[in-house]
Amino acid sequence: MSHRFFLLLSALAIVTAVSAQTAQPAVAAKAAAAKKWTAPRTPWGDPDLQGWFTNLQEDGTPLERPDQFAGRQLEDIKGEELAAIKRDVQKRTITTFQGPLHAPENWWQNDLNLVKGSQAWLIVDPPDGKIPALTQEAKDRAAARAAARRASGRGPADSWEDLTLYDRCITRGLPGSMMPVIYGNSYQILQSPGFVSIRYEMVHETRLIPLDGRPHAGSSIRSYMGDPRGHWEGDTLVVETTNFRDDGTYRNANGATLRLTERFTRIAPDKVKWSVTVEDPATWTKPWTFSMPLTMDDSQPVLEYSCHEGNYGLRNILSAARAEEKKAANAK
Repeated sequence: MSHRFFLLLSALAIVTAVSAQTAQPAVAAKAAAAKKWTAPRTPWGDPDLQGWFTNLQEDGTPLERPDQFAGRQLEDIKGEELAAIKRDVQKRTITTFQGPLHAPENWWQNDLNLVKGSQAWLIVDPPDGKIPALTQEAKDRAAARAAARRASGRGPADSWEDLTLYDRCITRGLPGSMMPVIYGNSYQILQSPGFVSIRYEMVHETRLIPLDGRPHAGSSIRSYMGDPRGHWEGDTLVVETTNFRDDGTYRNANGATLRLTERFTRIAPDKVKWSVTVEDPATWTKPWTFSMPLTMDDSQPVLEYSCHEGNYGLRNILSAARAEEKKAANAK
């Protein structure tokens, strides 16, 4: 091998090594860019949140931080510790409902997979994971309601009017309509230019959320689901809802002062992060926020919810109360 040929091979080797070293960061950057997921857009340019969603997996997740986790943060509970918690939730849920339904394998168990739950509790602010203290005004309102109830002499089921709006198939309210329960956790998000709609399976309500910057309705116009107004903050849909009826507010808040701020952010092809900030200076000493994921699932469309037609629970509650009254009267 000639000296000149040897030098040429050495030079090529050096160039190849340098090129490889130079290319490595570029390859890594390209791979990282390929892995980075970008939220899709609608034809008119808004972030696309549309689809069928469920949050059934979070059923059984407590709203507040359990006392056993005092001093710990939500992100600390993960891995096998979280998996064990969710397995226990699954077991307790099936045990609770299996007896009354008298069947070892019930239809609802096929979709009940609570072991996939992603959180140990839902409240993310305040950091202690607890609902803030009630104001004195809220305590006084609760005491006044209880006193009026005692003074009326009414029983818990004298009439359909004594039962909740949920029992009567009228509304689950907000944010109750998207809180996970044992069944009926299907939701549909639809978008059009200037509007977002959310359909809820249970009690079958629909919210139409304008995005055009219009002001809220006047304070005298109230509804069970409130008056929503939405806008985009980057890829996040922010929905502020006010104007609630007093007889349908969340956790007995004041309908005139309650404000709910929801945030919907698509964080993965099949996930939307949903958070709710509850603010009512007439009820709580400070605002508080809870959060959970919504999972896209085309196998969970919103089905007909024939609540009034099949509301045997309401009929049975009232008839049982009448039977108890008759038994008591006969015993005298």
